[in-house]
Amino acid sequence: MTISTLMTLSPLDGRYATKVAALRPLLSEYGLMHRRVQVEVEWFIALSDAGLEGFAPLSEAARGLMRSLVVRFSEADARAIKEIEKTTNHDVKAVEYWIKSRLQGNAELEKALEFIHFACTSEDINNTSHALMLKAARADVVLPTLDKIVTTLTEMAHRFAAVPMLSRTHGQTASPTTVGKEIANVVARLHRARAVIAEVKLLGKMNGAVGNYNAHSVAYPNNDWEAFSRNVVENALGLTFNPYTIQIEPHDYMAELFDAVTRTNTILIDFARDVWGYISLGFFKQKLKDGEVGSSAMPHKVNPIDFENAEGNFGLANALLAHLSQKLPISRWQRDLTDSTVLRNMGVALGYAVLGYDSLLRGLGKLEINEAALAADLDDSWEVMAEAIQTVMRRHGLPQPYEQLKAFTRGKPMTRDMMQGFIASTDLPQAEKDRLLAMTPGSYIGRAVQLAERI
Repeated sequence: MTISTLMTLSPLDGRYATKVAALRPLLSEYGLMHRRVQVEVEWFIALSDAGLEGFAPLSEAARGLMRSLVVRFSEADARAIKEIEKTTNHDVKAVEYWIKSRLQGNAELEKALEFIHFACTSEDINNTSHALMLKAARADVVLPTLDKIVTTLTEMAHRFAAVPMLSRTHGQTASPTTVGKEIANVVARLHRARAVIAEVKLLGKMNGAVGNYNAHSVAYPNNDWEAFSRNVVENALGLTFNPYTIQIEPHDYMAELFDAVTRTNTILIDFARDVWGYISLGFFKQKLKDGEVGSSAMPHKVNPIDFENAEGNFGLANALLAHLSQKLPISRWQRDLTDSTVLRNMGVALGYAVLGYDSLLRGLGKLEINEAALAADLDDSWEVMAEAIQTVMRRHGLPQPYEQLKAFTRGKPMTRDMMQGFIASTDLPQAEKDRLLAMTPGSYIGRAVQLAERI
């Protein structure tokens, strides 16, 4: 049945379908079937090379045919598996039967059909398939998209490294910084967060019904099944072998990965809210797009919708990722099925994250700096020079500099003339007075420029 995008329950498959299209072949049910076929094929080929009595090494032609099932896997193949599942009511068994059906007519492979899914429990296929799905999603979509954000922000940090802006701590005026330095702060956080996502080892196991190689050992007692399984997981599939499991791989690595993505999204929520506020203050303007409407009633509106959409979608992603992280490592005794239905939502969770990344990138692409507004804000906040003055007075041993500046400035509007009058009235050496008199809120930025340019 074809469902209209207007009838989908999830906006990821409707309104936002094009934004998350790159994840669809990787984390959909099609993607899961594709990886199941890959795992079954690689296990089968490896068994043929294991020296098992009754299963000779496959010819190159047979190996090519087997791997073509993976390389050429299509939606039609996935639909055929779903048809088989209507009878089996078991999704992994349907994959096994589909593979066997595709090998009919090949004399060499027909003799070895019962080595398809040999000694495997469904979870041997599923856990490795999920790991392969996440491996592809991380490498092909999540990390490259994060890298685009980091590259964009790094360029902005360098471009605006010397553009001064007023800081606000607790919402109140504070020591000045630069636009570039504030963006560099985010870049530094993202570098660390991205590294954690990239470094999570994706685990897999292929050790049977409860993790002890029971079926393997009863069929071929003299084989080193643990070494064999490790070889398939690590060399054939490119995952990290987990030697100690129950029926399921315990999903601890998934929790690590999802937590790492959640922390990254939280950094970007923080950033999106800050940019939203800077747009509200007029520090940033947004490029106009012909035909766009900001409000159905107020024609003047240019709303920061991309940053709002990013924040909302990161929130949805984090809620789902947190549930995945907290639920998946828990299984009653050697196996329960509560993880199965939850795992089918990996694509939804990461889909909302990718949608948030897309919104953030679109928003960043519309930003234009408003240097006049930044300069006016600084010039209206001479009170922030109090820190500089009292610190220099401390250096020269003048009495109670902090207390003097507190009495003079706290809670009062300050002008250039007032602050410079205070400087002139101090007993500072004339050279120091001259240095302070030459400073403005816009030049009192410490090493912000160097820090921004270095990122």
